[in-house]
Amino acid sequence: MIALIVPASAGSAGLGQPPFAVGSLGDVVLIVRSNMLVLALHAMACVAGFMAGSSLPLQAEHHTGWVRFIHERGQPVAMAFVVCATGFSLSLQAYTIGMVAAADAAALHASPALLLLGLLPHAVPELVALFLPLAAWIAASRRGEWERLLAATIVTVSLAVPTLIVCAAWEVYVAPHVLVAILGN
Repeated sequence: MIALIVPASAGSAGLGQPPFAVGSLGDVVLIVRSNMLVLALHAMACVAGFMAGSSLPLQAEHHTGWVRFIHERGQPVAMAFVVCATGFSLSLQAYTIGMVAAADAAALHASPALLLLGLLPHAVPELVALFLPLAAWIAASRRGEWERLLAATIVTVSLAVPTLIVCAAWEVYVAPHVLVAILGN
């Protein structure tokens, strides 16, 4: 959506290469590395949710005084952290994707919507994989099943990692051909 409203100069393409050039294994590694940082943030938010929802209340009974008070009242603070981290991540992802798509579309004299259409085959599973741990957090928080959140985090990250690797390979080796076919550049 940002790509549709943000003007970009023709010389600021985010591709960094000639239009739709197939990349190398190094490009795959860079994409996976960037996505792993986002996935790690989301996984840590889930671990914080687990600690706040399950571990803090259990630990409170073993403490007295202000330490007990912190353990008993820490859940809202941890949940606020998770909400802020999630909001930050969603905003940053939307902004980054929008800015790169706007710059690339302007440089290629193409419609941002058409460019995004060409990126959908790898972008949708990539974004789903990145946000799987947060989906687990939402499901656990709605049901009050905080004790299951750590296992859910491990499962979702285990599913996300191979998905992110496949999506990065698609982005580097296949997406350029798809984009050429769609945009004709």
